Amino acid sequence: MSSASSASSRKLSRPARRAGLVVHVVASAGWLGLTVGLLALGVAAATTGSAVTVEASVRAMKLFADWLLLPVASLTLLSGLVLSLGTQWGLARHRWVYVKFWVTLGTTVATVFALRPGVNSAVEAVAAGGPLPDAGDVLFGPIVSLSAYVFMTVISVLKPWGLTRRGRRLRAASARTPSRRTEPARQTA
Repeated sequence: MSSASSASSRKLSRPARRAGLVVHVVASAGWLGLTVGLLALGVAAATTGSAVTVEASVRAMKLFADWLLLPVASLTLLSGLVLSLGTQWGLARHRWVYVKFWVTLGTTVATVFALRPGVNSAVEAVAAGGPLPDAGDVLFGPIVSLSAYVFMTVISVLKPWGLTRRGRRLRAASARTPSRRTEPARQTA
């Protein structure tokens, strides 16, 4: 069995593909919405003169960051991986899918190691009665994340850049291998 035909035998069924796509789009939209909410709270914390508003904003950011961001980010990453491996797009066949996977992975890692710690340090400082230590702690992560999500949305819609080297090799191999549907029927004598 050729690699092209073995790859096609692992494709998701149409109902599974549609369900996976719905999960992926909903999780991605949820991640985008959470990030917009975090940005709004960060702007409120960074621009207000009210200590009560600052504290409420950073505490709400912590709640989102601790309970929602990582599960939604993980679901987005996992559903995207399942879709890429279970559909004709493949993970490493089209440049836009490959780039989107790595940006999603990078953004998920940045959520764990940069965004959440920044929000946590802001909450600790404000809860101790101090001012917001650095507006960047509550603004930088959501701004970078939002930029990444908008970029990923654009490339998901436009699907730029064509095939990767692997994608070109697989396409050439499948063109050389006749599919079962196009083979002429064998006649028996």
